[in-house]
Amino acid sequence: MNSRPARSMRRGSVVALSVLMVVLDQLSKHWARSVLLPGGSLPFIPGLLQLNLVRNTGAAFSLFRDSSMPLGILSLVVAIGVSIWIWREARRDLWMGLALGFLLGGTIGNGIDRWRLGHVTDFLELVPIQFPIFNWADVAINLAVLCFAIDAFSNRDDQTNS
Repeated sequence: MNSRPARSMRRGSVVALSVLMVVLDQLSKHWARSVLLPGGSLPFIPGLLQLNLVRNTGAAFSLFRDSSMPLGILSLVVAIGVSIWIWREARRDLWMGLALGFLLGGTIGNGIDRWRLGHVTDFLELVPIQFPIFNWADVAINLAVLCFAIDAFSNRDDQTNS
């Protein structure tokens, strides 16, 4: 029997998290487009992170280059699917709620760019490693993957202990 109390998130909190991610993403991209020059870099955290504005017409790791419209449609389909998933239950386990909120926010953030601009604005570049330049929506999507994994492992542990 599991002695720790189950932590959960209400549907409204999941939606609020996704809205927060969209706002953070869109404000940061607007700032990047208004301050940074394409191709130039600006140190942000020396030795770790620099700002470098790029227009990404594909997905991560330069996959599907020049595919903004199909990726925009995919973003829309994923956002609708995740919204339905969120709406089906009033409460979610904490990690699943976080995962859904981050995923919806990140998907909408990059989807807005694809539909409005025809590309995704990326500007965060890790200095010590070769890694694609990314944005806050990408961070949210990666946090979603991490939260899905934590949820899967914590549910497996809960089932093992019952």
